[in-house]
Amino acid sequence: MAKRTPCPCGLDAAYADCCGSIHEGRTQATTAERLMRSRYSAFAVRDAGYLLRSWRSTTRPRELHLEDDIEWTGLEILNATDGTPFHTEGTVEFRANYLAAGEPGDQTENSHFLRENGLWVYDGPAG
Repeated sequence: MAKRTPCPCGLDAAYADCCGSIHEGRTQATTAERLMRSRYSAFAVRDAGYLLRSWRSTTRPRELHLEDDIEWTGLEILNATDGTPFHTEGTVEFRANYLAAGEPGDQTENSHFLRENGLWVYDGPAG
């Protein structure tokens, strides 16, 4: 992505300074919500490597194939519990909007995050 391209996560920042810096390992997500936003952006820019690296080691799939015909069009954070720099676990409920074959759709999930080796990682749907 171009350096000044708006970040797909919806924050008012350029991709390179926002989620791009997390994807490249220059910065780390300091909260569960920032990790959620960075993972959404990784889907938008098709960075499967980052998605796998930011997934809990015990729940992470061996490989991840991203759909070429899905265009992610927006992220809404619906709710978040815990997941601050002072927590070790948290949840983020979100709605991710997309276009698939030109048809709009959305995915809603309440995701569970935790710290693994000091870093926030995605664990799976909160249950």
